[in-house]
Amino acid sequence: MSQRLKRLLIWGCIGAIGYFLLSHHIVFIGSNVRLLKKSQLTLEDTFYSTQGKSWQSLLANDRLRRDGIGKLLVEMGKMTEEELQTLEEQYAD
Repeated sequence: MSQRLKRLLIWGCIGAIGYFLLSHHIVFIGSNVRLLKKSQLTLEDTFYSTQGKSWQSLLANDRLRRDGIGKLLVEMGKMTEEELQTLEEQYAD
């Protein structure tokens, strides 16, 4: 394999990893790791741990709430749909 092709592959992999980090939240919920698609490309809240945080404080984060952290918590059985609706009503725009 030529040197030029190797360099191109390396830069392509670096670009793909960068794009992945810009477009996904990597959320640590207990010992589980879940991916959450971001609504816009940004490095903010790329790695996010729920440890020691209340559900209310998680939903207070506009980016995470908009991107569906509440639905993820309901899916994992960490909160009920009713609890989610109550908390989302507090932060309705």
